Amino acid sequence: MKIGFIGAGKVGFSLGKYFSINNLMVVGYYSKNSDSAKEAARFTSTKFFENMEELIEECDTIFITTPDGVIEEIWDSIDKLSIKNKIICHCSGSLSSGVFSNIESHNAFGYSIHPMFAISDKYNSHKRLKEAFITIEGSVKYINLVNDMFVRLGNKTKIITNKDKARYHLASVVASNHFIALVEEAVTLLSEYGFNEKEAIEALYPLINNNVSNIRSKGIINSLTGPVERNDIGTIEKHINHLNNEDRELYKLMSKKLLKIAMIKNQDKCYEKIENMIGE
Repeated sequence: MKIGFIGAGKVGFSLGKYFSINNLMVVGYYSKNSDSAKEAARFTSTKFFENMEELIEECDTIFITTPDGVIEEIWDSIDKLSIKNKIICHCSGSLSSGVFSNIESHNAFGYSIHPMFAISDKYNSHKRLKEAFITIEGSVKYINLVNDMFVRLGNKTKIITNKDKARYHLASVVASNHFIALVEEAVTLLSEYGFNEKEAIEALYPLINNNVSNIRSKGIINSLTGPVERNDIGTIEKHINHLNNEDRELYKLMSKKLLKIAMIKNQDKCYEKIENMIGE
């Protein structure tokens, strides 16, 4: 593969560096922001392209690493070029390979390749990309080739369907972004007791880390602890009474989810009072 990147943001930087240090042939970068493309090329010791046409001509595999809202616009430009036998990829979690409309008529092959990983730093995220779980969907022609490329890099992968990718992407958002919102809520609660943000995170981190470790080793049901699982009505009532209206609703919604898990774990317990308390 001769890999070229259209787009030079965090994902383009990180994937390009990850590929290049693992001996994949990264040719270079094109971006509307030429300064970003030049910087990415320097970072990966590859080539800066002044226009998209030259990059596509020189590469057989193109990764579109732009914001989601720009992918279709880029495709509308690419599909006017000679792309026969080329592999065209994007890295959006919420868009399917179907965004490459009529790609078959060009004898080209489209793929959605999504790292389930928070790429937050364009200079350093590549160092941990081997930990990322990669999902792949698209044309049957080269899907095993693309999958095997990531397997050889050391990633765990899964080939998925292109059905309703927004729902698939929601799983990552809940586990990543919504998790941050929940941690922020916990940090805010601790701030009332004199914790600054750094101290609160240090205090909460062992709890968070142990929970994630338990989920990985034991599964969700066997990792559940806490007042809902214990059927501790008094504690739950105190929590609810100490929250403002917005946070109370969040607490109740999360508790409803926990209650469903608790009822599977402890089928001999009666959770009726908690159900009534949280509005189940």
